[in-house]
Amino acid sequence: MKRIYIGNLSFNTTEESLNNAFSAFGEVISATLIMDKITNRSKGFGFVEMPDDDAAFNAIRSLNGKDLDGRKVRVSIAEDKSPRNPHSNR
Repeated sequence: MKRIYIGNLSFNTTEESLNNAFSAFGEVISATLIMDKITNRSKGFGFVEMPDDDAAFNAIRSLNGKDLDGRKVRVSIAEDKSPRNPHSNR
């Protein structure tokens, strides 16, 4: 299963429209927008999970740099989130 990062999303993009864009390339397990806890608005990025690696790579190649809801989106394989160390020096 591949987790895909989608950045530079329009504030008008919904999880449904994200799901629709990616389902054109294969099965979508989940489509999630990351929301700001205070304003409850999208932070402008999200994630899609697809079970088929070939479909995921095809979606990435096809959608990266393309227009989605009026914005050119950045699409790539999501990187694993490294654990935060609250005591580290940045």
